[in-house]
Amino acid sequence: MDVIIGLSVFFVLSALYFKLVEKTYKWKVSGNIAMCAMLMFTAMGHFLFTKGMGMMLPLFIPYKELIVYITGVIEVAFGLLLLFPKYRKRTGIILIIFFILILPSNIYAALHHVNLKTADFSGNGPVYLWFRIPLQLFFICWVYLFSIKK
Repeated sequence: MDVIIGLSVFFVLSALYFKLVEKTYKWKVSGNIAMCAMLMFTAMGHFLFTKGMGMMLPLFIPYKELIVYITGVIEVAFGLLLLFPKYRKRTGIILIIFFILILPSNIYAALHHVNLKTADFSGNGPVYLWFRIPLQLFFICWVYLFSIKK
């Protein structure tokens, strides 16, 4: 829920900034600024909760911590690239693919009650998916609307 609130706050603040400074709303730019901020926020989790995020990956996947670090860097890079119109559409497409590819990790974590913050198995379990799957779809729609759609 914090992620949606943060995304909304950054969107509204940036839209108001453009309205005040440039006398017009820049919806696409504001949407991409908000997604960039959200990705920066979620990327922090990759570095603060590396062990717990590694537990979100199935046992057969090697180098879990390295993968967590790499995906954190990817989120930072994609977030920043959304700020440049030249790269926005391609980045949006790749970001949607990325969101689809990481969904199985969230499903795995929910089924195994992974708590990424405490790096143990005290998580909410499958009920978490009632929030996570719609959130992932929301992110995909957001990126499509503000980064890809003309």
